[in-house]
Amino acid sequence: MENEPEYFDLGDVKLLSGSVLSDARLAYQTYGKLSSAGDNVVILPTFYTGTHSRNQGFFGRGRALDPERHFIVSINMFGNGLSTSPTIASVSDRGVNFPDVTLWDNIACQHRLLTEKLGIERIALVAGWSMAGAQAYQWAAQYPDMVEAILPFCASAKTSPHNFVFLEGVKAALIADENYDEGRYSSPPIRGLAAFGKVYVGWAFSQTFYRQGLFRHLGYETVEALLDDWARDHVENWDANNLLAKLKTWQLSDISANPLYNGDFEQALASITARAILIPCSTDLYFPPADNEIEVAHMPNADLRIFYSPWGHCVANPGSVPAFEAHLDACINELLNDT
Repeated sequence: MENEPEYFDLGDVKLLSGSVLSDARLAYQTYGKLSSAGDNVVILPTFYTGTHSRNQGFFGRGRALDPERHFIVSINMFGNGLSTSPTIASVSDRGVNFPDVTLWDNIACQHRLLTEKLGIERIALVAGWSMAGAQAYQWAAQYPDMVEAILPFCASAKTSPHNFVFLEGVKAALIADENYDEGRYSSPPIRGLAAFGKVYVGWAFSQTFYRQGLFRHLGYETVEALLDDWARDHVENWDANNLLAKLKTWQLSDISANPLYNGDFEQALASITARAILIPCSTDLYFPPADNEIEVAHMPNADLRIFYSPWGHCVANPGSVPAFEAHLDACINELLNDT
């Protein structure tokens, strides 16, 4: 599949905070063709440390999401290094000067892409893993008349206090590197990035995953090998300020923190008229099922489908757990066949 993204120029974007993101643009990729009725649109936002290329693991020929039948729009979140991010922003917004960007801001700009550039008026489904799933909730609350169905998996509509604290922990590991220099580093803070990766992987899988040695199914003979690989990945592939920009977006995630709902979380959930299936993993340490149980109680058309697995948050990583992939596809088919 084609990996090189297209770009949509947004100009200067006034953010929810009142700050301005200068000369902003979204990186995205489309797969398939828009039907004549415009009723086959599927939106896949990106997750933390994800890009449109990683999203390709959630669809394909013969899958529930199939470019032969659906028009799939995969949109890169601000801060991921492809859409406007600290590394590629205008000079005034570069590096540590990058303003706080919320999911409200991301979805407002994605809405512009769909309506102004792609001519889309209806969305059959918004689906996604982790922060991408949080964007699915945001889409349905922010533009309820446009979204027909959502499927957030291993995600929540609001970052919980415990999730916030976890994120502060990985942040602290990164910025403790003296080379981070309060975000004004001239060369990558390698020790901080490695520490970020090592702390992160401790939360990405469950206690049972480690106890049962399931890391061997991923090709790691020892826990140390898994730790080293995650450290290496963050050193080699991620910029510190980009990671922290997306982390702040994650911490600020709350579908009610905006002028539409003024902090009334239950009202925001009740406004989601889209049909919804929420899929938590039973052992997810970021987004436990309890978060989704609260949400589904206030959403008028939502079902909870817990997937029981020791794989924790990374149960949804494309290709890792075939049984989860089958569960996800079954839920997608259910939502799209009811359209």
